Amino acid sequence: MPKTTKKKPAKKPAKISKATDFASMLVKPVMEKRVQSARLKTKGDVIASLMIEGFGAVPVVDGSRKLIGIVSEHDLLAAMDDGHALGELTAADVMTGNPYSVRPETTLGTLVHVLRASDLVRVPVVDAKDRLIGIIARRDVLRTYLGGGSARRK
Repeated sequence: MPKTTKKKPAKKPAKISKATDFASMLVKPVMEKRVQSARLKTKGDVIASLMIEGFGAVPVVDGSRKLIGIVSEHDLLAAMDDGHALGELTAADVMTGNPYSVRPETTLGTLVHVLRASDLVRVPVVDAKDRLIGIIARRDVLRTYLGGGSARRK
């Protein structure tokens, strides 16, 4: 009686390769470069308008675009809940100072870890002199993972 040999099923390509490639990608090609920002004296209602037109958080910069803070939707809602009129507040009144930021050469794998370990939804991207050059959000990371390419307008 002839001996039959079972063929081993072909191995499926591991998703690890996609995940590994993704994890080693850099923030720079994925970040949104056209980021709206505010100054310390920018009024809260103006910042709210920027959020409606763009992002759910607005970085606060000085005259040389150095990142000094960030105002989130949460910050503005908290001010409203405390009875403040947004037109009477400035970015300096409601911002989180010294916000977490990343450099353009940060890997997406590192960024995913940071986003997962924090409550951050988006993170400013700064150059070596801490000047604002972009912003990256969770959705940008997911879009890139799924193959949608670089960031698009939020």
